[in-house]
Parts: sequence; structure tokens; C-alpha cells
Amino acid sequence: MDQPPSAIPTLTRIHHRRLRDLYRSAGWPTQDMLEVELLAAGQIERVRSSEGHETLRVTDAGIATLATVFASNKAARSPHEALVQRVALEMTRGGRLAWRGLMMRVALPKALLLGEEPTPLPESPGLALDDDATPLPEPPGHAWCLAMPDVFSIRRTSVEAYVEPVVHEIKVSRADLLGDLKKPAKRAAYLGMAGACWYVLGQDAKGRAIGAPDEVPAECGVMLVEDGALKVAREAPRKAVEQLPFHVWMALAKSGPAVREEDRLQARW
Repeated sequence: MDQPPSAIPTLTRIHHRRLRDLYRSAGWPTQDMLEVELLAAGQIERVRSSEGHETLRVTDAGIATLATVFASNKAARSPHEALVQRVALEMTRGGRLAWRGLMMRVALPKALLLGEEPTPLPESPGLALDDDATPLPEPPGHAWCLAMPDVFSIRRTSVEAYVEPVVHEIKVSRADLLGDLKKPAKRAAYLGMAGACWYVLGQDAKGRAIGAPDEVPAECGVMLVEDGALKVAREAPRKAVEQLPFHVWMALAKSGPAVREEDRLQARW
């Protein structure tokens, strides 16, 4: 007998994520209400093996839902978001952990901030970005500012001195690039939180690069999008970073990497 319409739940982003996870996995059930709703909606079905083990399998209706969600997400993604996600994925494929839109505090010389409007700080100047109420000391002659690079990544390693933090700043508009190049404090903040800083320059509507490598200051590396691939136009100077501050580790832990372990080889998601 068909179920009444009211008994079929409306699928949300959480349902879509679980459906995607089940499609990628061996289908072992967790037996929670999310699975119950997916079963009721006909997105998954129970399968019993000859040994009596029960697993879950995504139905044809579930496959159609995943395809629809993927197409919708792809269409809604802006050129900037798409390139940011691509860089994060490339970093992950290269053996790094990557974060998108991570906000961290960086101490900069006050003289560098003169003449440039710094990012407003919270009421408590010692408030750490990991929501820790313990004030952080302000170095003499410096002021705290907030930095939010498009992509921040570190190496997958068990040795802290080998993490090699790197910042990637993504630009898909020439106007945005030119405006950014007038902000030396912003670049200094990125270089203060990482051992290297890269500018990734996208293309305009006609497929032309929005900028040339020699327009970007020498302290930063440059990547270009060419023929659908990311290519190094100029290497980024590197400096050793022996240790990341504790509040940075806390911010990384709370945010979580932009690309999960199971996403590493699946660029379509």
C-alpha cells in the first residue's frame, strides 16, 4: 500500500550528505532516524546477504537525487568558490590538509597598518579565534589584525616543524586583484601566518588571465589557470615555520579541513 504523502519526509542537505556517504561506503547501517527517513522516502533499501547480514543500498531514486543535487550545487557555485574549492582539493591530493575561509589573528607592525584600514577586532583585543577567553599578549609595537585567506594548508605530518603552512589567495576578477595589490598589510598578514603565500589568478569571460605574474609582488608566488589546469608561473619564496601558535591549532581543529579524507579522490563532490 502506498504511503500517505505526509509520511514521506522532505529531504534536506543532511539527508543528501548521508545518501552520498552510503553510496560511497559498504552500506553498513547506523540505524538512526536519518536512515529511517531515507528508507521511507525510497532513497535507500535494505539488503540481506546469504549470511544474514543486513546492509543498505542506494536505490535508483536515490541515484537520481544525488545527480540532481550535484547539478544544482555545480550551477550555484560562483567562479571564485569553484576555484577556491579546486585549489583546496589540489592541496589535499598533494598530501596536505586544507581549510577554506579560515579566520586567524596575526600580529603586524603598527607602522604597516598606518594609512590602511585594518580589519576590526573584537571588543577584547586579546580574544583568540578559537573562542578561548584567555587573552593573547600583544607584541610591542604590533597590533592584532584578522586574516582570512581563501585557502590555508599544512602538510600531513607527525612532526610539527614539517607542517609548512601555506596560504593561497584566489582572484578571478582583475578589479579585485588590483585592489588587493594595494594592501601590503594583507600580504604581510598572510606571510605572517604561513611560510609561503601564493596568488592564484583565474581567467576572465574570454578565457584570458586576469593578471600577469610580474604584477604580483615578488614575496608571493603565482599560479595561473591555463587549459583547465593550475600551472606555476612563479615559485613562492619559502621561509621555515618551526611552530604554529597554540591558538592557530585550536582554530584548525575547530574548523575542520575543507576536504574530508573520503573526498580526496572525488573532485565531482
